Amino acid sequence: MGKSDQAVEFGWFIPTTGDGKHIGVEPERESTAAYMIEVAQAAEDAGFTFALIPTGGSCIDSWIVGSTIAAQTSVLKPLVAMRPGLIAPVLAARMAASLDQVSGGRALINVVTGGSPQDLLATGDPLAHDHDGRYERTREFLHIVKSVWTNSQAKKDKYLASNQAYHQVEPVHFTGKYYDIKGGASQPAPVQKPYPPLYFGGSSEAGKRVAVETADVYLMWAEPLDWIAEQIAEVEGLRQAYETEHGAGRELRYGLRAQVLVRPTEEEAWREAWEIISQVDQEALRVSGRRFTQTDATNQKRQNDLRERSRDNDYILGPNLWSGLSIVRGGGAVQLVGTPEQVADRILEYIDLGISSFILSGYPHLEEAKITGELLLPVVKKKLEARQAKAAKVESA
Repeated sequence: MGKSDQAVEFGWFIPTTGDGKHIGVEPERESTAAYMIEVAQAAEDAGFTFALIPTGGSCIDSWIVGSTIAAQTSVLKPLVAMRPGLIAPVLAARMAASLDQVSGGRALINVVTGGSPQDLLATGDPLAHDHDGRYERTREFLHIVKSVWTNSQAKKDKYLASNQAYHQVEPVHFTGKYYDIKGGASQPAPVQKPYPPLYFGGSSEAGKRVAVETADVYLMWAEPLDWIAEQIAEVEGLRQAYETEHGAGRELRYGLRAQVLVRPTEEEAWREAWEIISQVDQEALRVSGRRFTQTDATNQKRQNDLRERSRDNDYILGPNLWSGLSIVRGGGAVQLVGTPEQVADRILEYIDLGISSFILSGYPHLEEAKITGELLLPVVKKKLEARQAKAAKVESA
C-alpha cells in the first residue's frame, strides 16, 4: 500500500485537443507542436517531473506527442497511452522500448483499457461493448508486453544482418483467449529496468483486479477523501488476496488525477473557477449529458454521481473540492480550488491516504503550469519536508 512518507511525484497535462481559459466552447488555442512543446517546457521549469498525454478520438496521437516533447525537454517524462485491443502487444512493447531509448529512459506507460463506446467503435475495437472482456484482454496483453521486454534484454550481435536482429533474444510464446503469439520478439530493450512503469486506471472490480496483477501505479480521478479511501481499501484487499494466492508480494503505488486552480486569495480562486465554465451554452450541455449517460466506464459514472449530488450546492463536494467542470468535461473533472495553503493541505490529506503520484492540470495549461509551479508546489514540498523532519526527530528521540 502507498505510504504517506514515500516519495511524491507531480505531473502535468499536455492539451492535445486545443486549449484556452474556457471549456465547453471552441478552443481558443490550437494544439500545435510548438504550443505543446511550450506547455511541456513550462511544466518542466515549474517542477513537474512527468506529463500525461491524453488519448481518444479527438486527441493528437499520444505517441507522436510524447516523442515530440521528449526531444525538447531533458527531465520531463512523457506518460503515453498504450491501448490493448487497438494495437498488437509485441508492437506496443517495441514502441514503448523505442520511446524509452530515444528519451534516455524517460518513458511512462498509461494503460488505457476503455474509453467512450463511440471512440472504441470508431477505432475498430471488437470489444467496444464488452466491459469486463476488455480487462481480460488487457491482462493477456500486458503479460505479453512484459515478457517481450524481459526477453529483449540480451544484446544482439552488432555484426548480424538486420534480418537476424533477434539472435540471442528468447522468443515469447503465448496462447490465450485473445492472443496467440508464436515466437514473439522485439528490439530494442527498454532503458529502464525491468521496464517502463505502468500506470493503470479503472474503477470497476474487473479493472482493479487487473491493476493489482500488472500495474505499478493505480490511478484514480479526484473524489472526496472517503470515496478515495474506499477505493484504496478495495484495491488493497484484492492485492492482499493476490499475494496470498500466489505467495509473492507486489508493490503498488496510488495516483490521483485532478484539476487544480490556486490563487493568492480564496475569493479570486473561486471567481476564476466559475469563469472556466462561464461560456458553456445549452447545446454543449446537451451533448455532454448524452455522452455521460452512454458510458460503461465505472469511473465516469462515479464522476456523474458526484456532479448530481453536488448540483444544489454550487457543485461543492467538500473543502476546496469542486465538480463544476464536470457539467461539460468528461474524465477527471473534479478540481481543487483555493489558496496555495488550502490546496496544499488538501493534497496532504490525499497523501495521508496513500497517494504518491499526482497528475494536475488547469485552464489554460500553459499559464496554469507556471502558476501552479510558482504558488502550489513549493508549499506542498515545504509541508512535506517539515513532516519528514518532525518524524525523523521523533524517531531519533
